[in-house]
Amino acid sequence: MRLSNYYMPTLRDDPQDAETQSHKLLVRGAFIRKTSSGVYSYLPLGMKVINKIENIVRKSMEKYDSIEVSTSVLQSKDIWEKSGRWQNFGPEMFKIKDRHDREFCLGPTAEEQFTNLIKDELNSYKQLPLNLYQIVSKFRDEKRPRFGINRSRDFIMKDAYSFDVDMEGLEKSYQKMWDVYVEVFDALDLDYKIVEGDSGAMGGNISHEFMALAETGEGEIFYTENSNYAATDESAKFFLEIDENEKEKELELVETKDAKTIEEVSNFLKIDENKCAKAVDLLVKGEPVLVIVPGDRELNMAKLISYLQVPEHEIEMMDDETIRKITGAEPGFTGPKDLKEDVRVIVDKSITRYKNMVIGANKTDHHYINANYKRDFDGEIADDLLTAKEGDLSQDGKEKLQLARGIEVGNIFQLGTKYSESLEAYFLDENGKQKPFIMGSYGIGITRSISAIIEQHYDENGIIWPTKVAPFEAWITLVNKNNEEQKEIAEKIKIARDFGDLSENSEYDEAKNEQAQIEEKIVKLDNMIANAKIIEEVEIDTNTVSVGATVSLVQVATKKKMEYTIVGSAESNPLEGKISNESPVGRAILGKKKGTKVQVQLPNGNVVDYKIEDIKRN
Repeated sequence: MRLSNYYMPTLRDDPQDAETQSHKLLVRGAFIRKTSSGVYSYLPLGMKVINKIENIVRKSMEKYDSIEVSTSVLQSKDIWEKSGRWQNFGPEMFKIKDRHDREFCLGPTAEEQFTNLIKDELNSYKQLPLNLYQIVSKFRDEKRPRFGINRSRDFIMKDAYSFDVDMEGLEKSYQKMWDVYVEVFDALDLDYKIVEGDSGAMGGNISHEFMALAETGEGEIFYTENSNYAATDESAKFFLEIDENEKEKELELVETKDAKTIEEVSNFLKIDENKCAKAVDLLVKGEPVLVIVPGDRELNMAKLISYLQVPEHEIEMMDDETIRKITGAEPGFTGPKDLKEDVRVIVDKSITRYKNMVIGANKTDHHYINANYKRDFDGEIADDLLTAKEGDLSQDGKEKLQLARGIEVGNIFQLGTKYSESLEAYFLDENGKQKPFIMGSYGIGITRSISAIIEQHYDENGIIWPTKVAPFEAWITLVNKNNEEQKEIAEKIKIARDFGDLSENSEYDEAKNEQAQIEEKIVKLDNMIANAKIIEEVEIDTNTVSVGATVSLVQVATKKKMEYTIVGSAESNPLEGKISNESPVGRAILGKKKGTKVQVQLPNGNVVDYKIEDIKRN
């Protein structure tokens, strides 16, 4: 198809709602168009990129023995109820009814769907292991769609599911998918980190995320420089240095008028914020829960959700009325001691290590000082509910955590038997005993990968697509394959491209400059050839000086003799006795007869007299 007939409606200006470069460039470059909030259409250029990424994924998946299928995005409520996720998945799930009032969802993921697919088809351990995958659209009703196709309501995803006889088999399948993802993201030319993730609503205890590094990424990554440790902010672990040898002091009730926040209490009592226990007042499934953490740390909601085993949408901040009811005080003075009602109190483990802390007294304008766990207050201990900070010590206490941002482009989960047991998916082992499938789940964001690629590959002129995913490829063609100079330049460009990012590639710039120079020469030669006139030797008039004639000259003052052939400027070579018709001597003698004396003004300003002694054919 001719470019003039191609559908490629580019735009001059950035879309008003675009926050990231990938969003701006995809819209302006005619790759995507917004149809509604968080919903996009893909134009021809966008589809070319999607198809190339999908082909890369397919090639790697099949290399590692995964088999492609395709399931419907329309999934029955029944299977989701059996897994317990129909309610737990939350408001992000698109739910619909058909004309018979039967309920369905638009698949946000497909663990239930795949488990249901194989439950009546796989009966024996001899059919395992099995890995199935698909590349289809997924749907999630994002509360705040943003960053274009990076966080949209519908997106294209590769999801795969492994079925094994035991945990050893799952670990092998998990490693296979790990290797697939490394191969895929390397092929996409992404700079990424593999980090420990939070399993969340997916289930299982082990998960990893593949995070493409980008300043615009929503995800935060904590890592150490000299070890392999890396984790998302939702799961990062760290070591808190706490003086556990401090001598316990006597508990004391003190007035802290109008001091409600940790900062205000710390300043009022002149005590470090980490020695002030913070009470986070929550309602979990409608019931009051107090979570006690150090005052200088933030509660990590992902860790709390994992501890409570409840969906995020069933956790909310406690209202002021409920606070007054359970504490007998105004908000800002809540603590784990002397509560008016029986309330669930969860204490981060670090609180048990601190001595002589400040806690809310459940009395307006009052706090307790020198409070110690067990002696003065109690609560169930959660191992880790805290959010890491940049500069925190790693868990082994040897290195400081560093912070980076990234875009989640892939994730892998060890699910275990969560879905096979709930959906009654069983097989017979070698002893004829019925057992649930051991499952794994593995996802790659196809469309999200496009955003990640662009965030890492663009300059002031636009997107710099890695060759493997570029919608079109440009070929360097030699005008003359026998020209050694052209061949050399072309090879330099090829080598330069192998260095990667051409926006900061000096080798590429140098090669392109050389190419420009040689192309300029080619243009000049083409023009010369187009305007050239072939002069036959018989046409050369020996009576007057013309192009092609050989002229004998005598310098009048010195009687020095010399002989020159008059040629065009491109052929000029004075060392070989060829001078241009545009040179000072050439211009002076052109058209003159034998025996004529001429004056030649040299570049230095001197004037020299010559006599034309003879004119002949070369």
